[in-house]
Amino acid sequence: MNLRLFAAEELKIALRSRWTQIFAVVFAILASGVAAAGYVISGGHGVQDFARTSASLVHLVVLIVPLVSLMLGVLSLSLERGAAEVVFALPVSRRTILLGRLLGLFAALALAQSFGFGLAGLLVYSQSGPEGIGDFVIVLGASFVATAVFLALAAFLSADAFGRRRTRALALALVAWVVGEVFIDLAALGLATLLPSGAASRVLILASLLNPIGALRTGALLLVEGTGAFGAASLALLRFTHGPAGATTLIACSLLAWTLVPAFWAGRRLERTDI
Repeated sequence: MNLRLFAAEELKIALRSRWTQIFAVVFAILASGVAAAGYVISGGHGVQDFARTSASLVHLVVLIVPLVSLMLGVLSLSLERGAAEVVFALPVSRRTILLGRLLGLFAALALAQSFGFGLAGLLVYSQSGPEGIGDFVIVLGASFVATAVFLALAAFLSADAFGRRRTRALALALVAWVVGEVFIDLAALGLATLLPSGAASRVLILASLLNPIGALRTGALLLVEGTGAFGAASLALLRFTHGPAGATTLIACSLLAWTLVPAFWAGRRLERTDI
């Protein structure tokens, strides 16, 4: 009961937030733009079908959703000290409060993304019909997974970020996004060029599994396009796991760990924090 009450209250607050509303509108515009961009670039007219739109949306999702989930998660979960004293003085465990707020925030961001996907989906359906809509739903699911993973990371970063510490938590969230989006893959590729083929493959595999953004990108493209659009890290992972089934299982385990472990440690840090 307490968990549901905190989730419902956080959902209400998040839906009223101007930042959530801006995200919903901007994401809808970008998703609809992605649907039309492929044919425009190639000199055609109209919008892409669901299959081509889905593959393009994977890259939009892994770029935008982690950043928004991290930043809005930190902003929402890191309370001012006075507000934190009131909230955590309630006769409810801090873990329950944190989990309820995370669920409410997840629901709000999922609704914002559903609005964007829905608008883009209606545009595609009106022009190209329903063929390939299953891939579109898969990318929507991947977007929800990205939200869960990076909200958990935001909870970990903001577990003891009250008052002035919020700025530090926001800075750390931005650094985490840049590292996951850019530096891990670049570092792995650079290191792989200096190593023998076997060691290079292991480095690329670790990079694609230990980096949640890389794991999301690889898993979504694997489900949507098969092995047709993979880079070096993804191909090394496929060789190591002897096919898509093994690769999908490892990626799912990696993303599950990236969701549960930060959320667990966020709860522990929050319980130990003196507010």
